[in-house]
Amino acid sequence: MKLYYDLHIHSCLSPCGDNEMTPFNLVNTAKVFGYDLIALTDHNSCRNCRAAMEAGEAAGLTVVPGMELCTSEEIHMVCLFPDADRAEAFGALVRGNIPPVKNRPEIFGDQLVMDSADTVLGKEELLLNTASFFSVDEVPALVRQYGGACFPAHIDRHSYSILSALGDFSDTLDVAAFELTMQADEAHYRDAYPATRNKLLLRDSDAHYLENMLLPSQTIDLPENTAQALIDRLSPQEKQP
Repeated sequence: MKLYYDLHIHSCLSPCGDNEMTPFNLVNTAKVFGYDLIALTDHNSCRNCRAAMEAGEAAGLTVVPGMELCTSEEIHMVCLFPDADRAEAFGALVRGNIPPVKNRPEIFGDQLVMDSADTVLGKEELLLNTASFFSVDEVPALVRQYGGACFPAHIDRHSYSILSALGDFSDTLDVAAFELTMQADEAHYRDAYPATRNKLLLRDSDAHYLENMLLPSQTIDLPENTAQALIDRLSPQEKQP
């Protein structure tokens, strides 16, 4: 089945994420827009994923728990998981492998942890937009240990992308998909970077504000509308169960 997706959305937990970008608000905005499948991918944390999944269940929208991990090279990788337990376990690992720098809310925002009814449960004290201690080549295998799959984010951007950091794709990067921004010329990247050929090219909003969320335009073909079906689709064939 073809499903309208957005696999890269931030909540009020992310640095510079708007406080109105609550799990309830973003899920129900996506539902009204007509999405079938979204993923919550806050910077270096999965602490709002369970709330978003609960809001999604109530709204009738599939929400995949995830994270936008910043590698040691300052490359953003979107990491997705089949359930909240494994996402949160991965999040705990990452939290122990980022610098212990305290957030400054007046600069980066409050980094709010919320439940599915928009109740504030607390604030993340560590600054979440720092680089982790994991290299980009380590991430795919690490994510698979938690049942997930990952892909490099916004490869056409001039910052926090694999091309801006490395200039090309690592020969050892074991992924099945890459992400482009909505404005990127897919044909150019297919032609210029052979590593993208025969891989899935995704386009997502990377929304940090409700007004940044986009009307559905991208579809992905899955056998069923579940997180596990998406993980299977985004996993390199030899690594799939």
